[in-house]
Amino acid sequence: MTDAQSAMPPKLQSIVSMFKAMPKAMRLQALLDYAKKLPEPPQHYLDHPEFMKPVPECTSPFFLITEREGDAVHMHFKVPPEAPTVRGYAGILKEALDGESPETILNVPDQFYMDMGLSELITPMRMRGMGAILMRLKGELQGGAAAPQES
Repeated sequence: MTDAQSAMPPKLQSIVSMFKAMPKAMRLQALLDYAKKLPEPPQHYLDHPEFMKPVPECTSPFFLITEREGDAVHMHFKVPPEAPTVRGYAGILKEALDGESPETILNVPDQFYMDMGLSELITPMRMRGMGAILMRLKGELQGGAAAPQES
């Protein structure tokens, strides 16, 4: 196990390993499955979009919301259905990191997604967007800008 793998939380490591082990033809479909599973942000954020932080590095309109509940970070993403690969990546982050501690998320290797075998299927610009989303998430946590969770 490399240092990058040991820094990954188990759910994320499992997803990365699953993608890596898949035949190339199935990886894109798996990413699209994550896109379909991504839930919309809670209604109170849709009603108050000023709480949604844009990720301008993404070519698609992409918004991130982080909440802290004790030592757990919850994240929500607003990504249009017309951006299925980026939406799929957001779905992976949501499934793998939602509820983790800020320290766990901050220790995720910046380029973990490069081990998923997607660079053969997704344009370099979209791959950079994936990195930008993780960097924006980490920036939110380092800045302590996570919103308190609404009851």
